[in-house]
Amino acid sequence: MTDDLVPDDLWERVEPLLPAPPARRHRSPGRVRTPDRVALAGIVYVLRKEVAWRDVPAMLIGCSGVTSWRRLRDWTQAGAWPRLHQVFLTELRTAGKMEMDGCAIDGSPIRALKGGRGVGPSLVDRARPGSKHHLIVDPARTPLAVSPTGGNRHDVTELIPLLDAIPPVPGLRGRPRSRPKRLFADRGYDFDKSRRLLWKHGIKPVIARRGAPHGSGLGRTRWVVERTFAWFHQFKRLRIRYERRADLHQGLLELACSIICLRRLRKAF
Repeated sequence: MTDDLVPDDLWERVEPLLPAPPARRHRSPGRVRTPDRVALAGIVYVLRKEVAWRDVPAMLIGCSGVTSWRRLRDWTQAGAWPRLHQVFLTELRTAGKMEMDGCAIDGSPIRALKGGRGVGPSLVDRARPGSKHHLIVDPARTPLAVSPTGGNRHDVTELIPLLDAIPPVPGLRGRPRSRPKRLFADRGYDFDKSRRLLWKHGIKPVIARRGAPHGSGLGRTRWVVERTFAWFHQFKRLRIRYERRADLHQGLLELACSIICLRRLRKAF
């Protein structure tokens, strides 16, 4: 079961990024520490199956859900997930499967059943507690950066923070890329200020105009971000926000980004 949830090509990239286990404080051996790969399998199981941490089948996975949750907390605090995502982005660019000339950005609202930090009244769900995923992808549907906010946050407020969250991606000759040349967005980003900020960052804005009739053809370019959102929703834990802690929810989002990048990398060879 562990090998199915955490295959070798995923584990060989994750293992060097995990912090070293704490040193024992006593001479007695005590309880044997659960291997990191087994704990990661529990995290991936929850990400895929949308079960509570306490309901993780310990006999099937090899560890309890509480142990997996603690490793998720520790590894999130150590910054393992954004570094893992950057590793996969670098490999994709090296393999020629990533391009940043024209990227697309959008937001997707979800429900937040347990509240917590970064949760607000949803604008599309009768003001129920909700959150929103903001995502930017390249033309090949590769997730470059993702961030969660409250459900009442406007998409345009995360425009520049999401661009700044794109890590510098090496892999080819020249400087690492961290900025697209063009950015495609829907009418929710149609503000003069957002266009000025994009031009200031050296990015050409291609944003649909509010009030203009549909059929401009921009949807043929922007659909890639909607496709990536569909990939995210294949991870059932991300359809509804259950984590009260925003950093743990962000960690699960970044882990999902890495798994999506791994799937694309497998098709590159």
